[in-house]
Amino acid sequence: MHQDFLRKIPSVNELLESPEISGFLGSHPRPIVAEAIRVALDDLRRLLVGEGNKGRQTERLDASTGGNSKDEKPATPLPVDLTPQAISLLVRDKLQHSFSGIEHAVNATGIILHTGLGRAPLATEAAQRVQNVLQGFCTLEIEKDTGKRGMRYDTVERLVCMLTGAEAALAVNNNAAAVMLALDTLAKGREVIVSRSQLVEIGGSFRMPDVMAKSGAILVEVGTTNKTYPDDYRRAVTERTGLILKVHQSNFKIVGFTDTVDVKELAALGQAVNIPVMYDLGSGALIDLQRYGLPHEPTVQESIRDGADVVTFSTDKLLGGPQGGIIAGKKKWIGLMEKNPLLRALRVGKLTIAAMEATLRLYLDGDHAVSKIPVLKMIVSSLETIDERCKRVVSRLSAPARDCLNSSITDGFSEMGGGSLPGERIPTRLVVLHAKKMPALALAARLRDNTPPIFTRIEQDRVCLDMRTVYNDAEVDMIVTALERICTIEYS
Repeated sequence: MHQDFLRKIPSVNELLESPEISGFLGSHPRPIVAEAIRVALDDLRRLLVGEGNKGRQTERLDASTGGNSKDEKPATPLPVDLTPQAISLLVRDKLQHSFSGIEHAVNATGIILHTGLGRAPLATEAAQRVQNVLQGFCTLEIEKDTGKRGMRYDTVERLVCMLTGAEAALAVNNNAAAVMLALDTLAKGREVIVSRSQLVEIGGSFRMPDVMAKSGAILVEVGTTNKTYPDDYRRAVTERTGLILKVHQSNFKIVGFTDTVDVKELAALGQAVNIPVMYDLGSGALIDLQRYGLPHEPTVQESIRDGADVVTFSTDKLLGGPQGGIIAGKKKWIGLMEKNPLLRALRVGKLTIAAMEATLRLYLDGDHAVSKIPVLKMIVSSLETIDERCKRVVSRLSAPARDCLNSSITDGFSEMGGGSLPGERIPTRLVVLHAKKMPALALAARLRDNTPPIFTRIEQDRVCLDMRTVYNDAEVDMIVTALERICTIEYS
């Protein structure tokens, strides 16, 4: 019986020519549609084979117990629809989920730097700069005045130095790469002194000790989990010491009975023993967030001013730019890194550089940056502004949709995410949906299945839309349209 079903499965070419599936070719390349069909058919075959195995197990059980399968009722036909119409639904699902690739998404989770959703959205100015570079050739590594070969990092370096007071700067593809390059250049085969409390694990289970080992540096831990003093570093210095490293605890907090050594003290020690001091800042704040009611986050400017020889930080976190890492500091040390062959493997391309330059330019006027850079704009959004967005969603829903979704507005909390400001809860306003005939998990899945997908969070079996991270009117419209569509389909 099951072999008969397997033989009835249509071929990929048959399905490609069917009216039900050929329509997908208008929006997807033929090879993608063909592969989606193959995956869907493989799923059907596995289902049929699995059902067949169940049938054979039943027959063996009948034989072992003296039963006679011939006396039983005929087997119920397998619940598998092999018509092109049914298979087209499976193919559409594969195209939407397995072959959709990166696409625009609406972040209604309230996590501002959501790693899964790409962290920092670019400012309009940065996106336009990238688009401009995409459309033709660009002056990536050429000097306009001489026509000779130039350096791709020149403008990024000038902007970083203007903003932070650093003597020199270098861009790489993320902060982990920045740390790797710095350690490989300054401490390969030599000892690096670091506080035990700062041996952090960053995203993707990458741990600082592992990064250090990969760079060829030799880890020397000082202090204890909760307390480290200047003398701990001083006693650890030997003729084998290549670097003193401080790592900002940007993705966790140690509270209570604690002590740590600030950059000024480490810089003074470094100067006394002629050893460079490096500060891995991680998040890369360029403005004082205390002005906006958030806890103090050390800025790059403060770190340079306090005497750090090398500062590394991300450009796609609190800075609000594309994924990348910056190494800033003394020209003596940055110059050595520029000559390291490893830089070739870690360098950034023209699109990242274009977005970095445009984002950094916005910081030349601090107030301008806050109004233009999406991450900063989300951080400083007032509760009144967020509440207005919530009201726009609820008020624009039709009466039937409001009824079926049981929508309301309430207080809540947003988070920074992305390994920044750990544990900090930012007051926000939420649109809360408690559908009458649909569990919260099902409603959240329907929203993710929208085009573009809308990501939410679930609290107390209710879907919550945090409007702090839905930062433009177009996305508000998308949410309303998606909710209306879901109600029409599910409750019509």
